[in-house]
Amino acid sequence: MRIGLTGGASTPQKIIEQARRAEADGFTSLWYASVVTGDPLVAMTLAGRETTRIELGTAVLQTYPCHPLLQANRAASVAAAMGRPGFTLGIGPSHEALIRDVYGMSYDHPGRSTEEYLTILTSLLRGHDVNFKGEDWSTRSADRMASLPHPVPVLLAAMAPRLLRVAGQHADGTVLWMAPARAIETHVAPRVHAAAANAGRPAPRIVAGLPVALHDDLTEARAAAAAHAATYGGMPNYQRILAIGGANNPADAAIVGTETSVRHQLQSLLDAGATDIWAAVFGIGDTPAARAASARRTITLLRELLDPTDPNPHATASELANQRSTR
Repeated sequence: MRIGLTGGASTPQKIIEQARRAEADGFTSLWYASVVTGDPLVAMTLAGRETTRIELGTAVLQTYPCHPLLQANRAASVAAAMGRPGFTLGIGPSHEALIRDVYGMSYDHPGRSTEEYLTILTSLLRGHDVNFKGEDWSTRSADRMASLPHPVPVLLAAMAPRLLRVAGQHADGTVLWMAPARAIETHVAPRVHAAAANAGRPAPRIVAGLPVALHDDLTEARAAAAAHAATYGGMPNYQRILAIGGANNPADAAIVGTETSVRHQLQSLLDAGATDIWAAVFGIGDTPAARAASARRTITLLRELLDPTDPNPHATASELANQRSTR
């Protein structure tokens, strides 16, 4: 399995140590939220300079506060500073409660805004000059885009039909959060694959992010998952994808249980169409020591499930399919 973890720590040195450890353990990726160290690109640059193989991705940067030309230049700067391939730019329109209520910006047309944003951003990151005038985003990029030392893939946080179409048409795939296996199989994968095929694009990546914890008492595990992921239950976007996946709340979607059960649940994500798993490990217990021990138990199992023969940690979905067909 291709499994990544949640990236980010409290200090620059701990960020570097976490990335080194994850790479040494064989994990394929680390996914950094928009709030890590105030700007995750700083943390990822530090981590990328101290590692050689592991993919570092944002999950996700919000589109609204940053113009796509500036975002593309930020991505180019990170790619150059890291000095190696492995930086993936995950972006998304976020949620109305943040964009409208915190930033004071309009959230009237998130689908249209995101499609225009991706049109500009992906063209810039593929080396094209862009002269685009839209309803929400416009740019004339001539001589204003930094050079890219190597490609920067773009993943879109997409759950609604329009954004899944945009992810397949313009981006390199989608990075999901709180999407159960049933939602991936019936809703996400068919739409994003059809959009990529219609646009003549390679098969897209589907990164499935969910809370993961090993624990023998399922009732206690679900209660801990509910506390860990309580924020997401009140957000309409997550409510919709959970319902499509047959989950009543985030705790139902979390991957929890014994080693055998968690192994089966993770495999079900891949069987449903995910190409990568983003395991947001959380600990269960009444004390910090108990929670730390719980997290270590989970990490141990995830390490056992990694594919040590994976020759390309940054493979596209098409390359992954070819690898599987030749084994």
